[in-house]
Amino acid sequence: MDIKKYRFTGKRKFHIKDFDTSDIGKFKTKEEVLSVMEDNLKLMEEYQDKLYAEGKNGILIIFQAMDAAGKDGAIKHIFSGLNPQGVDVYSFKQPSTEELKHDYLWRANKVMPQRGKIAIFNRSYYEDVLIGKVHELYKTQELPDRCRGDNVIEERYEQIRNLEKYLWENGIMVIKFFLHISKDEQKKQFLERIDDKSKNWKFSKSDIEEREYWDDYQDAYEKAINATATEKNPWYVIPSDKRWYARTLISEIIVRALKEIDPQYPELSKEAQADLINCKKSLID
Repeated sequence: MDIKKYRFTGKRKFHIKDFDTSDIGKFKTKEEVLSVMEDNLKLMEEYQDKLYAEGKNGILIIFQAMDAAGKDGAIKHIFSGLNPQGVDVYSFKQPSTEELKHDYLWRANKVMPQRGKIAIFNRSYYEDVLIGKVHELYKTQELPDRCRGDNVIEERYEQIRNLEKYLWENGIMVIKFFLHISKDEQKKQFLERIDDKSKNWKFSKSDIEEREYWDDYQDAYEKAINATATEKNPWYVIPSDKRWYARTLISEIIVRALKEIDPQYPELSKEAQADLINCKKSLID
């Protein structure tokens, strides 16, 4: 799969209006795509086992999207075959009273992945430059006046870049996905949640209220991606009108990241190997 056109490192601008949310790459059928997905999931399982055993690198995977873009489904389908001991999933919803008493990065910092593990963030600290920007939430938070200026969001972009640079330099790879859907596709998904009783729980009146800010959110995503995409910590914009393609593309990007890390099972010292031989003999005798 060609992932270059979905990868943004800051060298070229991301223009959200020019992005095709229904893109399926070079493929012609859903079956072709799903065969790639099947292979990728097997590779992910193999690489994750080595990553966990080696314990040198950690991976932080961030999912950001408009409502109903498929974050939950992507996490469920892509990571279901991995060893749960090596994967942690965190959902960042409306901040609690305790979280609001801290800086906006605090709730994310305390659950960053250990080396050897994968942490998946369903939404993240980026909410503070997305919904926080659209609704100017920083103006109503308990902050000193010097933290309420017109440059708050620009300062947060810089803080996020610095955080992700710090993580990279300390053994944590950050993979950021923006699942991008069209407004028509979101409408379709909302109607399905209303009509299907098994999906009613996913729908909230606030989803419709936030939809009124569609253009503002599109602008916020474009600015956030362009401001925080770097060579070491790029953004991947995933066309998500076709969920089967989105999930396969995400799996492809993760497999390539794991290949780049190239984790290996730890090699035992000569002394440890000798101990294994002696242990084996004691079990056989």
